[in-house]
This record gives sequence, C-alpha cells and structure tokens, in this order.
Amino acid sequence: MTEDQRRIVGHPIAGEPVEHLPLRPLWLCRRCGQPWPCGAAKLALLAEYQGSPVSLFLYLAGCLHDAIDDLHRLNRSETGDAGDMFDRFLGWPARHTRSYRVNAIGATQGEETAR
Repeated sequence: MTEDQRRIVGHPIAGEPVEHLPLRPLWLCRRCGQPWPCGAAKLALLAEYQGSPVSLFLYLAGCLHDAIDDLHRLNRSETGDAGDMFDRFLGWPARHTRSYRVNAIGATQGEETAR
C-alpha cells in the first residue's frame, strides 16, 4: 500500500497526526472523538471552502444524508432528532458564512440595494 493510499483509508503514517475527519459509520472525529464535524473540522472546512459557501453546503448536505443512513442503520432509536442533525451538519455554516447573512431589511449582506 502506498503512502497516499494509507492516508485515504484513514491509516496515519507513523508520527503523522490524524486529521479531524469523520469515522464512519459512527460519525465521530477520528482525532478527538467528538461528534463530527468537531470544532477543529469546522474551522478546517471554513478555510477549505472559503469563497465557496454553496460548495460547503453541498458537501455537508451529502454528509448529513450519509450520517442519517449510517446512524439509523446502527441504532434506529438513537439516530437523533432531525433538527439536531440538521444543526450539526448544516446549521453552523449558515451562522458563519457571511454571504448568507440577512440584514434587517431582508437584503442579503453584501448585495447592493437599488435606490
């Protein structure tokens, strides 16, 4: 197995830190054990998708879909509330992505209003 293949399957190379990636099917962080995305993963995702908030939302929506399937398959009674799952995967970037914040008059922040 090559060095790149070991990284892809999640086996760290000796002495190399594990990134904050999801451990499926549990959807816990491989590095810190917190529910994924953990705080460090959120910061990394914001940096990686800076300037591409739609791409971030699409990626996280796919993760949400996979997490619901995986967690439901593991334990149907412990999958979690739909609102909690939505907030875990999609609620936080809406609070941190500037291009989707709405001001008091309803225009998206950053848009020019015609007057």
